[in-house]
Amino acid sequence: MKIRIKNNSLRYRLTRSEVEAFARDGIFKEKIQIGDDALTYILQRTAQTELSASFKNNIITILVPQKMADEWTGTNKVGFEHKTDQLHLLVERDFTCLDNVDEDQSDNYPNPLAAEKS
Repeated sequence: MKIRIKNNSLRYRLTRSEVEAFARDGIFKEKIQIGDDALTYILQRTAQTELSASFKNNIITILVPQKMADEWTGTNKVGFEHKTDQLHLLVERDFTCLDNVDEDQSDNYPNPLAAEKS
């Protein structure tokens, strides 16, 4: 799972196997060690009705309402978002890049724009 933080925006991008794990388990988490500390970022299904996020004890959690999670994991929907005055949340499928990159993209979703580029 990739995380992008820019200004007041937080975005998670998940590969096929990560979306499958989230669909199955209701949670997906990753952790990065930075020196003596770590940052954990989590996508978690919730009974709440609105997409929300929290940051406590070096853990970023995006909470996804059950209905939204089921629709996303059970269809071809690219992602979902929620905007407030303070924060813009976005969760989406990770597509292969159209440019050459030095990262393994074998688990990414096929980019729908790839046909237009060829």
